[in-house]
Amino acid sequence: MPYLGLVKKKEVWSLTLRGWLTVFIFFAGLFLLFIFNIQPFLAVSKPVNCEVMVIEGWIPDKALQRIIQEFKIKKYRLLIVTGGPITQGYFLSEYKNYANLGAATLKRLGFDEKQIVAIPAPNVAKDRTYTSAKALKAWIDHSGLSIRGINLYTLGVHARRSWLLFQKAFGGQIGVGIVALEDQRYDPRHWWKSSSGVREVIAETIAYAYARFFFYYIK
Repeated sequence: MPYLGLVKKKEVWSLTLRGWLTVFIFFAGLFLLFIFNIQPFLAVSKPVNCEVMVIEGWIPDKALQRIIQEFKIKKYRLLIVTGGPITQGYFLSEYKNYANLGAATLKRLGFDEKQIVAIPAPNVAKDRTYTSAKALKAWIDHSGLSIRGINLYTLGVHARRSWLLFQKAFGGQIGVGIVALEDQRYDPRHWWKSSSGVREVIAETIAYAYARFFFYYIK
């Protein structure tokens, strides 16, 4: 008895050269679909008809300049700035959170302070965007204002995830639209050609997948 009965001969199917080529073409196609479609998917813009603009206070100053123009063009009546504690310069900055920092920057740029409200979010280790959305919802619930919808403005590929988390926080009670401002640190059409683009797109792809499929299970 060969091999003491410990092994036996078995027929095994394997890919031919044509088979391996088919597999390669399939996965190459998926990769190209990801490369060319993931950035516009993440940097989504779907505003709703409303009078309230909401921005994430951490967006860069150039984007805030665009915010002022957009506020006037779209004829919003109220601008709300959200954000948690700043992550750099906390002990040197006069402003301790992105909500107040963003609001102060807008005022310095000439924005009417009567039309702006800062809603700071508490310090949390994770789910900062969702926490900011919940803080905003709590403020709206107790403000006495009749707000039926908001448009959230954020930067580039952060839009899809921020939109999803704000929708989760509001639970369908009011309409939540989204507007993605252009991220000028890289060319959105060729994001894979710069380290900034690769970092942002890959990180947001993973973060969106977490928010979409695992958010409630891991919390």
